[in-house]
Amino acid sequence: MRRIKRNDQIIVISGKDKGKLGKVLRILDNNYIVVEGINLLKKHKRPNMAAGDPGGILEKEGSIHISNVMIYDAMAGRGSRVGFKEQGNNRKVRYLKTSGESIDL
Repeated sequence: MRRIKRNDQIIVISGKDKGKLGKVLRILDNNYIVVEGINLLKKHKRPNMAAGDPGGILEKEGSIHISNVMIYDAMAGRGSRVGFKEQGNNRKVRYLKTSGESIDL
């Protein structure tokens, strides 16, 4: 079971976007994630007259290593580590170590 999943609210703890909040869009298979509004890259796109595409400079999210983010704890107002505990019916759930609040409902 992963500590960070899709649609989790995270905070960046190192790198050029340190301190920024975002939502996880995708998890790549090599411990990298794509976060909304984090690590923006500029892509130069050539115009395509046949398709009616004007081209230009586009911004898109790049990947960031999973070790550079933490799940954001809104109650504490900072990042939190993630723990696992057993809940009824042998179900494993994630919880925030700072507040003890369960993430998976």
